[in-house]
Amino acid sequence: MNFWEYLGNRHQQLLVDAYQHASVVFQCMVAATVLGVLIGVATYRSDWAGDLATTATSTLLTIPSLAMIGLLIPLVGLGVPPTVIALTLYGLLPIVRNAIVGLRGVDPSLVDAATGIGMSRTARLARVELPLAWPPILTGIRVSTQMLMGIAAIAAYASGPGLGNLIFRGIASLGSKNALNQVLAGTLGIIVLALLFDAAYVLLGRLTISRGIRV
Repeated sequence: MNFWEYLGNRHQQLLVDAYQHASVVFQCMVAATVLGVLIGVATYRSDWAGDLATTATSTLLTIPSLAMIGLLIPLVGLGVPPTVIALTLYGLLPIVRNAIVGLRGVDPSLVDAATGIGMSRTARLARVELPLAWPPILTGIRVSTQMLMGIAAIAAYASGPGLGNLIFRGIASLGSKNALNQVLAGTLGIIVLALLFDAAYVLLGRLTISRGIRV
């Protein structure tokens, strides 16, 4: 059976696996974005706090994905929980770092002007600083998403959802007639999803970043 015949025969299952893969990455990116921006907001005013946040999230990223998931299995079991926790933690670094850089890069004169017209600290953050820091934050989200697309394949080690199951099954059955097809289908599926997500982020940037900031 060649690759195209394999896709034709297994397209329904492939679509289910692709949907699960995209869904878990999307959910983890939402969680990582919320946590990452909150950490950035809490630490960007202090040099040592910002460095600590960046160092801590960098350390998490150095933990091998198989080791991370293996350590989580005894705590939360198999399936979705270790996958979500691991992916969320891995997605933090680019978002935290870019949020800190973006917030620190806001022109102080704009913040002073907002203070001068009576804006509270929360209002300045929500209406001035975060909108101006959004372009680098979005860049961090894009980088995190690309990373998590690949790392999510390792979730199959813990019976997690997604296209990684195809890759693991193919590797485990090397020498059989469909082993290569499974690995290839899983790999290409992840690449296609990564490209689709990145295109969506480009569109989101065009919709949410004003032309003046882009220029």
